[in-house]
Amino acid sequence: MNEKIKTLEQNMQQRIVGKPDLIAAIITTLLAGGHLLLEDVPGVGKTSLAKALADSLSLSFARIQCTPDTTPSDITGLSVYNPADRAFQVVPGPVVNSIVLADELNRTSPRTQSALLEVMEEHRVTIDGKPIPVPEPFMVIGTQNPAEMAGTYPLPESQLDRFMVRLSVGYPDPEAEEDMARRFLEGRLHSETRPVLAARDIAQMKDEVRKVTIHESLRSYCVKIVESTRTKPEISCGASPRALLALLRYAQALAFMDSRTYCIPEDIAEAAARTLPHRLILTAGARLSRMTKEEMVRTILSQVKVP
Repeated sequence: MNEKIKTLEQNMQQRIVGKPDLIAAIITTLLAGGHLLLEDVPGVGKTSLAKALADSLSLSFARIQCTPDTTPSDITGLSVYNPADRAFQVVPGPVVNSIVLADELNRTSPRTQSALLEVMEEHRVTIDGKPIPVPEPFMVIGTQNPAEMAGTYPLPESQLDRFMVRLSVGYPDPEAEEDMARRFLEGRLHSETRPVLAARDIAQMKDEVRKVTIHESLRSYCVKIVESTRTKPEISCGASPRALLALLRYAQALAFMDSRTYCIPEDIAEAAARTLPHRLILTAGARLSRMTKEEMVRTILSQVKVP
């Protein structure tokens, strides 16, 4: 399994320069069975990251370019009348694929954003009253620009809560950017990425992730962390039970990525830092004091006793 993960990481690094930790976090989210939200300013490689993952896997892939006039049926599909059969026939939309890239998700209206709620939670989409399951494994990768940029609609809390992890891509360091410039001039930056893993490989690894042991004391540690987000005066809306389950599964995936069959406290802390911040809503006073959600989670981790 470790060799397969290393092969996947190396394959993605051929396309994405200077982001090994980010690539590892994306693969961890995939193995944890979660959805991923990539957020940052335009041009830093959000879409390239998603496509590098999709191209490295022998899975069906679809890209939805979200715009203000994108409709829910553009995502889920619709029912159309077939004159030959004299009956309506269901035409599934791009969301009925294994890897779905919702590019610039926050540029489309909240009504259209909500079209993803059912499929992200239940792994099925309902068209004209007919439930249609999506292929497994299934992962939605959303990209978005910062909310303060023009033409964006903030994602609702119900949508954010369905993303297991939100990652910021960030600018590359000077050495990586120099390597990127060299590859670009040599014509190797946008080279084709061959698939290195099949659906059965991902399914097998996800099964192994679910077998990773979390000791009772660590489970209680997770519960205390999540509970602390609901009692802090700086937080108006804390983490949900869904967030707790995401934290546990991501911690299992971290242990699996580190070749362990059991979790350690460091896995829980890293999983909390990945899965909780984007789910929290800070009070107006906390926002005025320039406190960030990431800082709030770090504060909670420093206050909750480690078993």
